[in-house]
Amino acid sequence: MLALCLFLALAAFLIALAGLLVLIRISHRLGALDTPPLAGQVKMARRQVPNTGGIAIMLAIALPMAGALLASLIAPDLLASVPAGPDLASGLREQAPAGFWLLAGMLVIHTLGLVDDRVPLPPMPKLLVILAVSLAVVMLTRTRLLELLDPVAGGAWLSITVTVLWFGVVTNAMNFMDNMDGVSGSAGLIASACLMSAMLLTGHWFVAGLLALLAGALAAFLIFNFPPARIFMGDGGSLLVGFLLAFATTRGTYYADDLAIGAAPHAVLMPLIVLAIPLYDFTSVTLVRISQGRSPFRGDLQHFSHRLRRRGLGARQTVGVIAGLSAACGLGAIVFMVLPPWGAILLGFQTLILLLVLAVLERGSVVREESFDA
Repeated sequence: MLALCLFLALAAFLIALAGLLVLIRISHRLGALDTPPLAGQVKMARRQVPNTGGIAIMLAIALPMAGALLASLIAPDLLASVPAGPDLASGLREQAPAGFWLLAGMLVIHTLGLVDDRVPLPPMPKLLVILAVSLAVVMLTRTRLLELLDPVAGGAWLSITVTVLWFGVVTNAMNFMDNMDGVSGSAGLIASACLMSAMLLTGHWFVAGLLALLAGALAAFLIFNFPPARIFMGDGGSLLVGFLLAFATTRGTYYADDLAIGAAPHAVLMPLIVLAIPLYDFTSVTLVRISQGRSPFRGDLQHFSHRLRRRGLGARQTVGVIAGLSAACGLGAIVFMVLPPWGAILLGFQTLILLLVLAVLERGSVVREESFDA
């Protein structure tokens, strides 16, 4: 399945690359550029940069995914020439209902982001739509965290609630990370590549293929988004990336005793490892805003990336530090799912210590007062 995932990543890369080249030119002609903030929000200085990159990311994922699902239903012979073709066609047919419901959810989330990119929406309506779509996808695809606790928790609603909240947190965490050139794209690329590797180790081939498409699309996007950016992903991209990572981490942590190469029960904690840096940014900036008596959903320049810039790092150095930290956590997450319990505990403590050291360094280092533009 590794060869197939590499093929999917390449296909997504090429689709996104072509789409981004077209979007950059068209967006400038149509004036589809970065928008001003809502009242009360603070953004970096506006630049004449399109914020339509999410369209290319969506197309790079949705087109191959829809094509593969349709081929498995109406033309399974087309998949016969692919390595493990018969098994692939059979597996895709089995996953087709969940796949199409996921595509529908992706489309709604992406559309929500596109609307917000043109006419900024208030935070609460956006959050309600995200949670509603998450609930629908969770219910229709039977994608849940902590499902094995249903008998002791009195039913499925506890795990459904936890899963919907997880979707909301991860989707918004990746949206929060999209605050500076290259940050959200690099963090998303590293998380998706590490998750894909973990899925291949544990036999979750459908999730691995989805993550391969996401990784390929983000790799192409970073070519044009690395500082100084020529295009932004916008909410149409960042919400989509977060939504897909939430789905993949939930679907990929399924545990069953009869899996031939199964994940251990502690696999449900793996998403906290692989997404540790986006969650650190989401948690820290939320706490900072609440401590200041501000809404956690009102954008400002207090994100982790902004705080690094104020400590003297340049734009590219900031991306490099966040990417390096994301990789340090993500590489450990690759093997987390198959580690024995004692190994998983050690890895969990290692990640926690890394975050605590990071917090101490932030709190104790000198902050520059001057502003920055990129």
